[in-house]
Amino acid sequence: MDFTLTLEQKTRCQHIESFAKEVLSKPQNAHPVSHKFNRDGWLQASEFGLAGLPIPEQWGGSALGALDTMLAIESLGRGCTDMGLVFSLCAHMFACAIPIWRHGTDEQRDKYLAKIASGQLIVANAITEPSSGSDAYSMKSFARKEKDHYILNGSKCFITNAPIADLLLVYAKTKQGQGYFNSSAFLIPKDMPGIEITTESAKIGLVTSPWGSVHFNECSIPSHFRIGEEGAGSPIFHDSMIWERGCLFAAYVGAMERVLQQSIEYSKERKQYDQPIGRNQSISNKLVDFKLRLETSRLLLYKAGWLYDNNKPYEEAIAQSKLWISESAVQCGLDAIQIFGGLGVCSELGIDRLLLDALPSRIFSGTSEIQREFISRSMGLRS
Repeated sequence: MDFTLTLEQKTRCQHIESFAKEVLSKPQNAHPVSHKFNRDGWLQASEFGLAGLPIPEQWGGSALGALDTMLAIESLGRGCTDMGLVFSLCAHMFACAIPIWRHGTDEQRDKYLAKIASGQLIVANAITEPSSGSDAYSMKSFARKEKDHYILNGSKCFITNAPIADLLLVYAKTKQGQGYFNSSAFLIPKDMPGIEITTESAKIGLVTSPWGSVHFNECSIPSHFRIGEEGAGSPIFHDSMIWERGCLFAAYVGAMERVLQQSIEYSKERKQYDQPIGRNQSISNKLVDFKLRLETSRLLLYKAGWLYDNNKPYEEAIAQSKLWISESAVQCGLDAIQIFGGLGVCSELGIDRLLLDALPSRIFSGTSEIQREFISRSMGLRS
């Protein structure tokens, strides 16, 4: 097994990390402190090509495969301290642009994809509802067919990018009852009559990534706004989550590496009892475990990307990667705070950000519990 990156891959990663450090993490872009969405950073990152990494070149993307996309997002997470901005970019790209590219009509692709890949249009993926989180397909939102349009009613919550979005990718039932093929996907401009968007309350993590609720009241949607066939909403959403679970979490691998390096440097400089604290086994053990979590995360991540790119069974590997990275990032965040002591809980220094930004990662894109259920079924422990 050869883990050597090509010169092209190394160069791309170096350019992305340098851009993230020098542009997105500049003091004037320190938005995690202000909790404000960094629109300038969004536009700069999009212009750099970070809003359309896997999208084909004909629509302004970079046409990267899964592994190359992971490498790019890992570099972005390593260089950018604003994980909220990274999260918004990834949600826009994987949960929204991917479905349009892979399941939309030629007309939908030509109309929207180039503007989405360039960041000119921001898209929000709206599936979660107050009564349907992990059980996403038990949604209550319903779109009834009337001749050449649908009438949509219902509410969505915790929708990333909703307050800043130009377009909404909405999943709604188009057939009554439970069933995998009972929902459909619709790409809807946010200013359509019958749509109301409200901002959710403040979060403790990913604070610069805005989220909100979306309410539909007799919203009339032309049939050509539907993505894919009627009833294909669940397969479309599942496909997008494969990309999101697989690629978004690369950002946490990059962030873990960044914080590990900060922790190592601090452990060499900080002295107690006339010696660097890194010489204390209780601290060095934390750093060794931190390093092990980082390296195993990276191996699981790259394996999942390689399997996907080579058309080999990949879903269990992606679930393992998502589960391990999210849990590891939380523990590494706790260890970093412990190593830095009082400074670790000082918001200005930002060491606490890894923990706070990692806590939601155990919930979004499928909770840790759901990933364990999937893996156990793959092991033959569930029917």
